[in-house]
Amino acid sequence: MLRIALCQMLVTANKQENLDQAALMLEKAARDGAQLAVLPEMFNCPYDIHCFRDYAETIPSGETTVRLAELAQAHKLFLVGGSIPELAGELLYNTCVVFNPRGEIIVKHQKVHLFDVCVKNGIKFTESEVLAPGNSATIFETPWGKFGVEICYDIRFPELTRKMAKNGANVVFVPAAFNMTTGPAHWELLFCSRALDNQIFMLGGSPARDSQSSYVAYGHSLAVDPWGQVMAQLDEKPGILLVDLDLAQINETREAIPVWRQRREDLY
Repeated sequence: MLRIALCQMLVTANKQENLDQAALMLEKAARDGAQLAVLPEMFNCPYDIHCFRDYAETIPSGETTVRLAELAQAHKLFLVGGSIPELAGELLYNTCVVFNPRGEIIVKHQKVHLFDVCVKNGIKFTESEVLAPGNSATIFETPWGKFGVEICYDIRFPELTRKMAKNGANVVFVPAAFNMTTGPAHWELLFCSRALDNQIFMLGGSPARDSQSSYVAYGHSLAVDPWGQVMAQLDEKPGILLVDLDLAQINETREAIPVWRQRREDLY
């Protein structure tokens, strides 16, 4: 069994408060037996394109990355560090950094698909006004096998998750901040679809909901198993979702419904 903690924290406009809140959640997660923890998308700043440059940091020398490395080491956790605005030269990225229990960076993922949407009577958001896209499918090695990471809008592009699964990822983590338009409609559906398509575990970590913020997150951090069923899910409030993954379920599911053996790669 692998115990995962999804930390659904309430993000504020104060970076230090956000880092302190993350630290408290990670301490509790470790105390409750988690071996790997996940923070939300843009957990150190408001999810607002007008804020990203002001809160941006370099990696690995920025305050947030240094603090997360210390926390991963202190609590002996693999840590999927949500995402932060990364400053790389003149460019900004929406970036997730993953740490091992020694506090070492083992991989980083820059959000590939930027959130540019305009839903009638709903949400309008254009990340590409300030952010640059990444260009890779990101996998990292653990004692439990290969895991993948993508960020929020990336989940809507099934070929990205498929590429990670084909390259051996049996769990994919998605720090994400769906909103009150797309969340109720698509959040659970997308995680179940990607899990079922690839017969893997899909886990999504969201910020808690703050109805007073400029961008209102849906919350509902969740875990979905390879059968496409929701294992556990939070509501909109702050909290830690602890889930135990039995990775043997992956092979059991693939034996029961052998789509990986039957797949016609020559057709697609």
